[in-house]
Amino acid sequence: MKIAIANDVAMAAEALRRVVASTQEHQVLWIARTGLEAVRMCEGNRPDLILMDLNMPEMDGVEATRLIMEQSPCAILVVTGRPQDNVNQVFRALGAGALDVTATPVLQGQVGGDSELLAKIKTIGKLIRHSAEAPPPRQVPASIERSDGQVTTLVAIGASTGGPSAVAKVLSGWTAPPGCAIVVVQHIDETFASHFAKWLDDQLDMPVRVIADGDELVAGTVLIAKTNDHLLLDQNYRLSYDAAPREYVYRPSVDVFFNCVAQHWRGDAIGVLLTGMGRDGGDGLLAMRRAGKTTIAQDQASSAVYGMPRAAAELDAAQQILPLDRIGANLRSRLGAKLNNGWEPSPNI
Repeated sequence: MKIAIANDVAMAAEALRRVVASTQEHQVLWIARTGLEAVRMCEGNRPDLILMDLNMPEMDGVEATRLIMEQSPCAILVVTGRPQDNVNQVFRALGAGALDVTATPVLQGQVGGDSELLAKIKTIGKLIRHSAEAPPPRQVPASIERSDGQVTTLVAIGASTGGPSAVAKVLSGWTAPPGCAIVVVQHIDETFASHFAKWLDDQLDMPVRVIADGDELVAGTVLIAKTNDHLLLDQNYRLSYDAAPREYVYRPSVDVFFNCVAQHWRGDAIGVLLTGMGRDGGDGLLAMRRAGKTTIAQDQASSAVYGMPRAAAELDAAQQILPLDRIGANLRSRLGAKLNNGWEPSPNI
């Protein structure tokens, strides 16, 4: 890939340049010292991938990401010092269209300790090259009737690029009615999943928590997939994780979870597929529709990246294709959810 670097710290930019050069598979196309410079250079010489810092003069990485995705869209990986200390900025950048986040490597005499960054670059390369490919639906055993009737309705939400802020907008301003559980499968590295749950919890009036292996569905709670393994729902309505299919680049996979819902869930269910690069979720949403579940996909105009919802539209998997600001209202109408009076959107959403 042709990789660009946006970082105003000379030592950090050099560390990133050395990591890219060490692979002999990629080339550094250019280095920008400000967010504004990155926007301008992207217009004239668009790379395959930008390694984007958050804190830069003239224009920060969040605004630079937003403008690049509007004007010269390409893959963006946030690479910044101690991302765990900049949670709001990180999720604003992910909401603007960045694919993932990792820490800036330390400049050393020889490349070392850079495996996480190289692994993320490799994964994004696969997303770029193979976004049109999707694996066959996961084969799971036949369902059995559920004995526990506490949760009667399941809302399954899948998202990727631009997903954090999209999920927040869909779920903000209301509380799920009794008997309704919400599960979110967001493409995000497991090291940052707990931060995503905490950030989302701060935006919503419903409690948000990550899913531990073996958990049950919980009514009135937003449950977040937390590992790089795929989230499963079994015939007893238990949630678990599985590394297979190992070769699938989308982790955790929306398709895998949606297919589990289609095959195992006997109650009412709504599948929602939001913004994201690639095709993950389209086949699973189609399986849910064929199983008699309600299916919704985000429209092109409101998507940060119209990849996953496009796949669903092409498969005729979505009964409704809606702009982001109408999806939450549609869910509330279908579920009879309680509106939280006086709600105003957070400035960070």
